[in-house]
Amino acid sequence: MSDRHSTAHWAGYNARQSTRAVRELCRRAMSLAGPGAGRTAIDLGCGAGRETRALLDDGWHVLAIDSEPGTEARLLRTVGGRHPALTVRTCGFENVSELPGADLVYAGYALPFQPRPSFEKLWTVIRSAVRPGGRAAVNVFGVHDSWAGDPTMTFLDGAEARALADGWEIEHWHEEDAPGPAFSGPKHWHVFDLIARRLA
Repeated sequence: MSDRHSTAHWAGYNARQSTRAVRELCRRAMSLAGPGAGRTAIDLGCGAGRETRALLDDGWHVLAIDSEPGTEARLLRTVGGRHPALTVRTCGFENVSELPGADLVYAGYALPFQPRPSFEKLWTVIRSAVRPGGRAAVNVFGVHDSWAGDPTMTFLDGAEARALADGWEIEHWHEEDAPGPAFSGPKHWHVFDLIARRLA
C-alpha cells in the first residue's frame, strides 16, 4: 500500500483541509444548481467537510460519505455541531451499493482513489441516484498523472472521462495537465473536472 492510501496519510491531509477555501468545482456546481431550498446533495469523499458545510449553508440537505475513521466527529467540528440537514455515513466506496435520490452529487478529488471495478460500479450508482435535472460534479484523474499505473486507483483518458456523461448535458469541462503541489509533495497533475446535468 502506498503512503497516500494509509490512514495516517489521510488523517494528516484532512487535518490541514478544515480551513481551506471551498473547491472551485463545488462552487461552480452550486451556482449552476441554484440555492438548495431543501433539496438533497451528496458529498462523496467529504474529508474535512468544507464542501459539506458550504452546501448546508446554502440550504441543501447533505449526505456526507467518507471512509476514514472519525469522519463524523471531524465533520461536526467543521460545520459547527450537529445539523438537522446533515447525515454522515462512514464507509468505503466499494461498499456503496445504492444512494438516495439527489439533485447534486459532488465528489472532489475522491473517486480516483479506488480500483477500476469499484469506480465503475460506483459511477453506475451515482448516475442512478441523480434525479432528472440534477447534476454530478466530479474530478477524475487522467492517464498522464504521476500516480497513473497504481492498480488501486483509476485513471481515464479524455474520451473515457467524457463518456461518464453519456446521455447527459456537460455544463463544465476542464482538463489540467501540468506539474503542481500536492499534500505528499510536488507531482504532475492530470485531472478532468466535469459537471454534467441529467436531462429531464
